[in-house]
Amino acid sequence: MYDLKKYLPTTKKELELRGWDEVDIIFFSGDAYIDHPQFAAAVIGRTLEHAGYRVAVVPQPDWRGDYRDFRKLGRPRLYFAVSAGSMDSMVNHYTAARRRRSDDAYTPDGRAGMRPDYCTVTYCKILKQLYPDVPVIIGGIEASMRRLTHYDYWQDCLKPSILVESGADMLVYGMGEKAMLEIADTIADGKWNMENGKRFSIPQTAFLVSDSSPYRNDDTIWLHSHEEAVREKRCHAENFRLIETESNKIHQKRICQQVGNRTVVVNPSYLPLTTEELDAVYDLPYTYLPHPKYKGKHIPAYEMIRFSVCLHRGCFGGCSFCTISAHQGKQITSRSKQSILRQIDRLKDLPEWRGNLSDLGGPSANMYGMHGKDMSLCQQCARASCLQPAICKNLNQDFEPLLDIYRTVDALPYIKRAYVGSGVRYDLMSEEYGRQLITRHVSGRLKVAPEHTSPDVLRLMRKPSWEHFMQFRDFFMRVNAENGLRQQLIPYFISSHPGCTNRDMAHLAEWTKKMHYHPEQVQDFTPTPMTLSTTMFYTGLNPYTMKPVFVARTKEQKEKQRSFFFWWKNDKNQRL
Repeated sequence: MYDLKKYLPTTKKELELRGWDEVDIIFFSGDAYIDHPQFAAAVIGRTLEHAGYRVAVVPQPDWRGDYRDFRKLGRPRLYFAVSAGSMDSMVNHYTAARRRRSDDAYTPDGRAGMRPDYCTVTYCKILKQLYPDVPVIIGGIEASMRRLTHYDYWQDCLKPSILVESGADMLVYGMGEKAMLEIADTIADGKWNMENGKRFSIPQTAFLVSDSSPYRNDDTIWLHSHEEAVREKRCHAENFRLIETESNKIHQKRICQQVGNRTVVVNPSYLPLTTEELDAVYDLPYTYLPHPKYKGKHIPAYEMIRFSVCLHRGCFGGCSFCTISAHQGKQITSRSKQSILRQIDRLKDLPEWRGNLSDLGGPSANMYGMHGKDMSLCQQCARASCLQPAICKNLNQDFEPLLDIYRTVDALPYIKRAYVGSGVRYDLMSEEYGRQLITRHVSGRLKVAPEHTSPDVLRLMRKPSWEHFMQFRDFFMRVNAENGLRQQLIPYFISSHPGCTNRDMAHLAEWTKKMHYHPEQVQDFTPTPMTLSTTMFYTGLNPYTMKPVFVARTKEQKEKQRSFFFWWKNDKNQRL
């Protein structure tokens, strides 16, 4: 029997069970409500709840018809929070070929069509129509990566900040616990409407203003206007370089961009969470289960992570096509060993626990505990990657804290196996760590992401050389042979990345054929907002050199490159 009071309320009945006649914050999410720290609605909701606020969640509201899901909990005392969910809704809905997907991993039974295209905009417009005087705060990966002028692959055009189209009052970018709490405190204290006052000083937020004069100072970086970026692709490329460079700094400046007669203001982010602060996020009273309303239904994303443990936040890999460092930050914040063990102790009491952890990982599983040897140098650094084009000499590559966690978890009496399901960087590896990983924490197949074989393409991707992969492959095979294991190394590849030509794909096919790989889990590059790769795809320029970059842009060009992955099918057909 479920105790509904252990979850954030989702209906009027659940509010009554708590004796509430009013809610402070109502969170609308494009995902199903899963009370697990891998899902934003749970993390933000529990953070606000811990601070004393009454929080409710409306998961996957029906945006068609009479909008009853948007009205069922009434008007919040403070604000509405809106997120498209764990993915950009357009990436969630469409393949790289712009074909509609037939399922949705974040929905009960994987059912498609439970959220709209451009989910954040749709939810926000409805709330503004119903409750025009209630603040609406947008956040999550969709809003975060669309906070300034961005290329939208699905409409094949530059779009202005999502603040313009949505009508939202404020945007929170990145990991939003601190900002969402400060916004709640600001509104609760009656300081929300102070012109250029407390409302406009909250870090890690973006908003629109009509009067930009307060921001004409040395603490602000001014981008080319949205209109200039639309007219001239070079302006958009220059904008991206400025945005990424500033975002990679620990201490940032404010960024402003004019859109029509208004200005988007993006305040600098908070400093990365401390270990104690991150531990506090994971120590909140999650049930680690989907809401009981989904009883008997299968939610694919939950099944994948239900027995997983995230060890840290952030990624200093800086891959050109990835949004992790742009959203979570480049600096690593690691949880304490005690916090990790507390979570595992709670997981063992869940239904269907069989003694196996599916993942002891993170954005990049083997970055746990890593940071600069001299943090004063990191304070001045703006590099996008600590690993490329060469590993930073200031990077502390100490694997002992992570190995200690692996060994401690392995020794727990209720653990059969603890796997590492997250991606690992094979260019960030000690022999001791590699042996421990391969012999104890691989479930038969280790997935890694060389992405390509071409030096020029890999350089644009900010990925290690193909020789690095081959060295790791040899090491993997040797360790397996020495320990009597028959495990597979599964490489991931991308076609049609900017800079990749048909000749490059032919070389990739030649190598995979030589190694007897039959790659089926491959990816055609999908341009997603606010990445270096997407900027190169749209502009045809490398923003850091302003040199032209070849782009396979048309459907035919992309399909041709993708076909090189399947040389083995062509060979088979020829033999037949």
